[in-house]
Amino acid sequence: MDKDNDKDNDNNDKTDHASPREHQSDDVQEITGSLMTGESYQKQQSVEQPAPEPAFKQPDPEPEPEPELTLHQALEGVDRYLQVLSVTNHKTADPPEVPNAVESLIKMVEEMVSNYSVKAKFGQNQEEDSSFTESLSRITKMLNLLREFDSHSTSGSSINRATTVLHQAMTMLDTEMYSILESCHHKGGNVDPKTPKATKQPNDQNPQESEPKEEEEYPSFSPEQIAGLNRIANIMISSGYENDCCLLYNAMRRKTFLNELEKLGFENISMEDVHKMQWEAMEGEIATWINVMKHCSTVFLRGERKLSLSVFADYPSISKRLFGDLAAAVIIRFLNFAEAITLTKRSAERLFKFLDMYETVRDLDPGIDDSYSIETAEELKSETWAAKSRLGEAAVSIFCDLENSIKRDNGRTPVPSGAVHPLTRYTMNYLKYACEYKDTLEEVFKQHLRMDESSDSNVQHSETKEGNPRDDGKSETSRFGGQLNKVMDLLEENLDMKSKLYRDASLRYVFLMNNGRYILQKIKGSNEIYEMMGLTWCRKLSSELRMYHKSYTRETWSRLLQCLSLEGLQVHGKVAKPAVKERFKMFNTMFDEIHRTQSTWVVSDEQLQSELRVSVSAVVIPAYRSFLGRFQQYMTPGRQTEKYIKYQPEDIENSIEELFGGDPTSMARRRT
Repeated sequence: MDKDNDKDNDNNDKTDHASPREHQSDDVQEITGSLMTGESYQKQQSVEQPAPEPAFKQPDPEPEPEPELTLHQALEGVDRYLQVLSVTNHKTADPPEVPNAVESLIKMVEEMVSNYSVKAKFGQNQEEDSSFTESLSRITKMLNLLREFDSHSTSGSSINRATTVLHQAMTMLDTEMYSILESCHHKGGNVDPKTPKATKQPNDQNPQESEPKEEEEYPSFSPEQIAGLNRIANIMISSGYENDCCLLYNAMRRKTFLNELEKLGFENISMEDVHKMQWEAMEGEIATWINVMKHCSTVFLRGERKLSLSVFADYPSISKRLFGDLAAAVIIRFLNFAEAITLTKRSAERLFKFLDMYETVRDLDPGIDDSYSIETAEELKSETWAAKSRLGEAAVSIFCDLENSIKRDNGRTPVPSGAVHPLTRYTMNYLKYACEYKDTLEEVFKQHLRMDESSDSNVQHSETKEGNPRDDGKSETSRFGGQLNKVMDLLEENLDMKSKLYRDASLRYVFLMNNGRYILQKIKGSNEIYEMMGLTWCRKLSSELRMYHKSYTRETWSRLLQCLSLEGLQVHGKVAKPAVKERFKMFNTMFDEIHRTQSTWVVSDEQLQSELRVSVSAVVIPAYRSFLGRFQQYMTPGRQTEKYIKYQPEDIENSIEELFGGDPTSMARRRT
């Protein structure tokens, strides 16, 4: 009796400690029951209520084949199975038995993949594409749920089959995406490979006038193709193939992008090749670099951003990352070329190309915005800042070397005929062109210019220049303006030194007038340099020119006018004819010498030339006419008059008009 009680107690204990699998919730049992086929349900009923055995046993009938499920039925069956999986404890229970609907759906997907490979491509039949997408979605969800279970004793085969068919589908979609992306690569966009190389744009030209058309044409995908890429991307990413999708997209778009750059003439030139280039070839490469980089920032990158947003519209973070990776690869390639250029030999003629490159990199920086991921944006901003800094430092170094060029020009041979010195022409043309970049030069000087620490006097000089009051009463704080004034001071000092090489004091002043007038005209002819130098500086130079003019007149014509003075021509109140004759003779000799010499001198500025001739005529002709009218009567008519009175006032005037023409034969022509 006790044994029976013990046995009952043992049975009760076993019931109380039954496995959790035996205590699944009622809702799971309900859903599980709903998955059973009619035949399974009848078998369960027959087990619960066994029928009486017949007197004789008949052979079992062959099971009837189950009817083929439609796609809709298969999807419904899989959905019910997914519900069961989602509420089953994957840590303590085995997954429920896989229903026939799963196998049916796998077979249907296999057929769909096969049909896409031989018949209509994905994207050509919207209804079929929708069914395909829904089927892959169910398979993906099922695999994700089944893989959460520790045991796959009942589902291992189904997992393998589903994984295989999903991989086949992804391979097909991968191929289709490749085909669409490759089609754009073969089209090659609409960029003309003969696009002219970049030059500095005139102020009145608007380079954006043709941009809208170019922006629409790149990249050259049709709306249907973009929609297809979007559907493929959505399926691959939601199916767990994000990495494959992104790798393919990035590789193909980078390939196409680099192909477009090559069509525009930009190739990946190594730093070693850059250093081996002659300047003429390098200048052409820089122009191409500027042109292509501007085209990239205004057309290519905008087009790529728009494309990535369309293809990955449902995944903005992926879109931003893919675009940022592509843009970063291209931009850094451009910046590497800029860095290679900054490491080449620096010379004066390279300044303006360096400044063009600086402006191009600077204008690129604002485009690095929230279109990029934070990490990519920070990396690109850092790289562009470094490239811009190196280009700016090179530009400052080249411009400052202009000072050394002026200091080194200490030749001891004067320029013939007092003409404008080549140093003056070179310096002023250089400064005139440099001032067209005055805003950019101001920017780079503020960032990079460093005073010579070994020379306190240079520091004080620069500070004085920067602190000079401008014409508008405001304090001058321009770093570039201070450097410009320093160059002008050095040029004036150099010209003053060169003027002392002339033995003839008159020619010395003609040389100073020529160079001073050239400088003044260059400044007045350029709004940029005139704005930098200021009205006060120009007035100061004009004052110096008037002083040179007076000095020239004094040195050249004062002695000639002494021949026409009345002093010493009368003795005891009467005109001394010998003295008059000597005066006429001295005048003729001196005027001939002046004309012979100064007709070879050069005054290239027509206004200055006219001013000099007018001022000389105003001094000499009235004095000579008065002297001639007063003392001509004391000459004996005939040969004596012709001998001493060589010039009439009109002849003097004509001879003066021949001065400063740089023609040594003018006197000979006049005499013949």
